Amino acid sequence: MKYAILPVTQFQQNCSFLICEDTGKLAICDPGGDIARIESALAELGGEPEKILVTHGHIDHAGAVAELAEKLAIPIEGPHEDDSFWLDMLPQQSQMFGFPPARSFAPDRWLAHGDTVTVGNTTLQVLHCPGHTPGHVVFYQPEAQLAVVGDVLFAGSIGRTDFPRGDHAALVSSIRERLFPLGDGIAFIPGHGPMSDFGTERRTNPFVSDHRG
Repeated sequence: MKYAILPVTQFQQNCSFLICEDTGKLAICDPGGDIARIESALAELGGEPEKILVTHGHIDHAGAVAELAEKLAIPIEGPHEDDSFWLDMLPQQSQMFGFPPARSFAPDRWLAHGDTVTVGNTTLQVLHCPGHTPGHVVFYQPEAQLAVVGDVLFAGSIGRTDFPRGDHAALVSSIRERLFPLGDGIAFIPGHGPMSDFGTERRTNPFVSDHRG
């Protein structure tokens, strides 16, 4: 599996493209906005869009999902159903944060911990990692040693938990009990900022490292 990253919206959210090398099919993960730029990236990548994957329901990750799915005639998978209230609130979120008007939506498939999603011939595991939002999911591809973690974990930081139904203890538990056990060598694409790997964060991240506090 190959991948590409395109920061979108004024929040510089990492929209990612996950590409099956066998088939050329791709998934668009977290298209939060800037549809014209996403379409330009798709033309440059040359793959065939197969579906949209959504880690969670915040506006910078989900704001363009409904419109893009309609334009490309592809299904939406994720997040976990516990984020349905965030998806319902996308129009209000867009007003609150000064985004272009966004449409609420329900995905074609809600995801739960232990599910899998496919991109062409590539299979990704779904991990439910609540804390930043209650329905946040992570997409993990073992052979590629890659995870798309949304706003659960960042290089040197972790997701905010001061939004409605955020839970700091749950977030730390998600990271330490569901992400770190995957292995130190797993690289991850965060929702914002540069990539890192679980080993680096386990050793050095002040919020969740082995040496914290």
